[in-house]
Amino acid sequence: MTNTFSILVVDDEPDNFDVIETLLSAQKYQLHYAANGKSAIASLETFQPDLILLDVMMPEMDGIEVCKLIKANPQWQIVPIIMVTALSSKTDLANCLNAGADDFISKPINSVEMRARVHSMLRIKQQYDNIQTLSHIQSNTINILESALNELRGTLASRMSHELNTPLNGIMGAISLLKEDIENMDITEIREMLGWVDESAKRLENLTKKFLTYLELESSPSRQQSFKTAHTKFSSTEVEAMLKSYVHKLRRGNDNLIFDLEDSEIALSDRYLATILYELVDNAVKFSASGTIIKINSRVVDKMFNLSVHDLGRGLTKEQVERIGAFVQFERKTYEQQGIGLGLRIVKKIVELAGGLFSISSIYQQQTTVNISLPIRSQLELD
Repeated sequence: MTNTFSILVVDDEPDNFDVIETLLSAQKYQLHYAANGKSAIASLETFQPDLILLDVMMPEMDGIEVCKLIKANPQWQIVPIIMVTALSSKTDLANCLNAGADDFISKPINSVEMRARVHSMLRIKQQYDNIQTLSHIQSNTINILESALNELRGTLASRMSHELNTPLNGIMGAISLLKEDIENMDITEIREMLGWVDESAKRLENLTKKFLTYLELESSPSRQQSFKTAHTKFSSTEVEAMLKSYVHKLRRGNDNLIFDLEDSEIALSDRYLATILYELVDNAVKFSASGTIIKINSRVVDKMFNLSVHDLGRGLTKEQVERIGAFVQFERKTYEQQGIGLGLRIVKKIVELAGGLFSISSIYQQQTTVNISLPIRSQLELD
């Protein structure tokens, strides 16, 4: 045992304490002395004993009564008590055990027996303390998981319902107006309302696709093998045109997009590549002001395809970066943003399944860069 254990010796004869102190001097024990039962009970909080050596024959309050009082207190029930007694009859020993004693030593004390019994009781106490520590850790972990689960339930209930109802209400509202008054509308009004329906339907479609992609990735751990056989061409000209078109649909000009791309053959399907590009650029647009620069870079370094998307937007704190996960959004109420917080989680999962690396570097209220690394096709063929 490497710990320094606290042992309380309760005996009305100070000489007996000196004997015990001598017998245990070679051990790393911190010994404390109480001359009677009342003093012993009063000193428990101060000494916090890991073990109590309790003499049976004491005036006023004998050891058996002291043992009963200590064991009746839930705070001290787990502290082992070794009764030190000159009594030897089976009835006397039974009384000690019935009082709650964990062990006993007969007088005159044998040094080997004393050290063995003390060591044994302290080992049991240490094992109990370890179990209690693990129990507390487990309890805290369960509480944290329950809290996170409750938060997730609340998020799903509030955000999912909001994100689903908003486009549905747009569709239903426009259709209701058309049904009620289409005869009195001119073609321009009808086209405008159909535009609302189309926009809402696309928003609902994108939300559904994103959620299904998330479920697909999270529920298929064996999918990693299929990633190893996938490959697609990363064409700088095609990617640039695709992202410019996408940003234009988000109603943000292309003049703030800066591309520095290198072609490559990467170990990823074109579908998942497009998902990564759209999600990263969508985040950059969503969380940065119109007119600020968004940089999209790609390079092949050490047989890995490295892609980064950089924006001069709201940024994230270190704590927020560490908390990124499914259905997690930060400062949603402040900025009234859309979405359900799945984009970065989907990107990270795709990259992990493809055998790549995902990281975020950010300065709060200044900038964010999302970096991913993916194996290139030639590397997989070598494997």
